[in-house]
Amino acid sequence: MPAHPYLAAAVQFEPTLACKEDNIQRLLALVEEAAQRGARLITTPEMATTGYCWYDRQEIAPLVEPVPGATTARFAALAARYRCYIVLGMPEVDEETTLYYNSAVLIGPDGIVGTHRKSHPYISEPKWAAAGDRGHQVFDTPIGRIGMLVCMDIHFPETARLLALDGADIICHISNWLAERAPAPYWISRAMENSCYLLESNRWGLERGVQFSGGSCLIEPDGRIAAVVDYGDGIALGEIDLACSRERRVLGEPVFSQRRPDCYHQLLSDSFLWNPQDFFGLYGHRPLPAGKTSRISVAQFSPGARVADNLACISAMAREAAERHGSELVVFPQRALTGPLAGGAGALPLDDAAVGALIRLAMTLRVHLVIGMAERDDNGCYNTQLLLGPAGMVGSYRQMHLSAEDRAWANAGDDWRAFDTPLGRIGLMLGNDALLPEPGRILALMGCDILACSAALKDGFTGAHPGSRVRQNYPIPTGADPLHWHLLRTRAGENNVYLAFANSINEAGDAGGFSGVFQPETFVFPRQERVMWREQGTATQTIDTASAAGGAYPTNVTRRKDLVAMRQPHHYLGLIK
Repeated sequence: MPAHPYLAAAVQFEPTLACKEDNIQRLLALVEEAAQRGARLITTPEMATTGYCWYDRQEIAPLVEPVPGATTARFAALAARYRCYIVLGMPEVDEETTLYYNSAVLIGPDGIVGTHRKSHPYISEPKWAAAGDRGHQVFDTPIGRIGMLVCMDIHFPETARLLALDGADIICHISNWLAERAPAPYWISRAMENSCYLLESNRWGLERGVQFSGGSCLIEPDGRIAAVVDYGDGIALGEIDLACSRERRVLGEPVFSQRRPDCYHQLLSDSFLWNPQDFFGLYGHRPLPAGKTSRISVAQFSPGARVADNLACISAMAREAAERHGSELVVFPQRALTGPLAGGAGALPLDDAAVGALIRLAMTLRVHLVIGMAERDDNGCYNTQLLLGPAGMVGSYRQMHLSAEDRAWANAGDDWRAFDTPLGRIGLMLGNDALLPEPGRILALMGCDILACSAALKDGFTGAHPGSRVRQNYPIPTGADPLHWHLLRTRAGENNVYLAFANSINEAGDAGGFSGVFQPETFVFPRQERVMWREQGTATQTIDTASAAGGAYPTNVTRRKDLVAMRQPHHYLGLIK
């Protein structure tokens, strides 16, 4: 690997539809400018040589090229001259099959290193291109291990995860991103959750009525934006230090060593390939609950060392949410009942009087409660979530992805837990589970409408946006937003679930927090969500998990799971190895 950090550049560019030679000349100039400024790795936008919004295969046919071909040769000459690496976005034709692909080509000083064909098509690609057939490869180079993704690919956490598991230092993501401000939350989440750099080239401008978002950038392994171009042609130039990406830590946690691939087999399933009402109702075993419109809340506070004090706080907040705001589900933070622990001290059995008091509370208020605690039984201690309801104890979940600190006192659970309630199917997640994309995905594939996540995350899972000059259509926001990126918002959207995230705060109120109820669709504005800051209290949101009565197919996105249905699990074998 390079002895020292080096510069990388994301080129932002507005191609003109069908003006291939003009586009190539402008791209060559921008790439050369980046190389002259010292960049050793340079990305260009998706479909940068031709433009993007094609009606059909016949219209784009005169502009496709093989790889290698005349256009890649011109960029290869530039890469050889400056001893740099270039990722070029272009439409590719396979000369053997004559199929067209939306491709990213990695070109180095010695020629073509490799090609990624977009594996997860957006709505436009099926009009002219086939889905990529090469999976998700990582290419070894003298400047690090490089993986490539094209636009829609990054909506699916499996794609970036496969690259990271194969040792990618940098993910080069080239896109024609639209319908929100950029740098987009998905981009930031993929860098952060995989602890690698993400070099993002997006186009800008208007093409056939489509407004593209710009925001090309370099995102660091902790999710921070190192360099960005908001609007117009330009170059985002930033530093890559491979030592940072190779730490493989997320919020300080060695998440790759905490993965449980032996428990991930469901990631290879295609639950939503079929009508969910038929699939989950097959043989009459665990059909999806009817669902309904309801109100759910998250509670945010600082659990202390005294169980009695925590119990009193939980009781008061649950009563406020249920009686004042009409909530039918209230989610509390990790270890809300037992408080912070040292070496498992204070862990309680499930038949403890304090648990009994919580059960009576749920039954009295006629509400569902999700509450974290440290549990003790004859086999040891566990970081546990309880789901309580009007009929008593519904079930519990023992955390499967323990933090480094919790491994010192707790045993890991080994079973995903989802429970059917009048509100819908509820899946349980705890703290560190949220840092990995696999738990939320598996619970979604199990048919969950709602994920209840109890947590005690400190910092680093949110990020601001200063605002954009890109003219988006109302109601897409363009102004400054101090909570533009929230990891749990990404988790909700990528899995088409409502996600109730209850995080603890410290006593000073300057760490943790940002609890919220997030919506199942990322690109619906104005957002139907409630997010807190670092104050003690509750936040309540109305949700709807029911489909239109009598319909043959679900009309609710939490049941259809449109994004989950677009997965390409035949590519995902590496996730369980």
